[in-house]
Amino acid sequence: MALMTGEQYIESIRKINMEVYLFGERVENPVDHPVLRPSLNSVRMTYDLAQVPEYQDLMTAVDPDTGKRVNRFCHNHRSTQDLINKVKMQRLCGQKTASCFQRCVGMDAFNAEYSTTYEVDKVYGTHYHENFLKFLRYVQDGDLTVDGAMTDPKGDRSLAPHEQPD
Repeated sequence: MALMTGEQYIESIRKINMEVYLFGERVENPVDHPVLRPSLNSVRMTYDLAQVPEYQDLMTAVDPDTGKRVNRFCHNHRSTQDLINKVKMQRLCGQKTASCFQRCVGMDAFNAEYSTTYEVDKVYGTHYHENFLKFLRYVQDGDLTVDGAMTDPKGDRSLAPHEQPD
């Protein structure tokens, strides 16, 4: 698949059968919900900017293993220039969205897992790196957004902080 457009991204999210709750209430249409839509629009911008020729070198990269052009958010940094372009890309996205554009944690996780799985395999003779690379190619081929999240493993999030059990 070629790089997705922002509209293709929005439609891909619309097709997901998900159950979303916000402030304890079920959200029937999360794609168009006024509280959620600004975040979705920020992610959309990462796809739209990748389509603009003047931003191609910042928003995309050629994967050296496959020769395919991929969204930089799905790319492993291999050089100093990759890191410089990452920072410039993040600045551009910040200027265009004036908010968090949601994909940095996923990109950073890919880079950490790339080296970690390689080192683990080297020491223990496992196949984690090969599995990771298969997943990375899947993400790159689909131009998917992979992200991270902060969770609260303790307590009931429907309760106010002062109502949380000890």
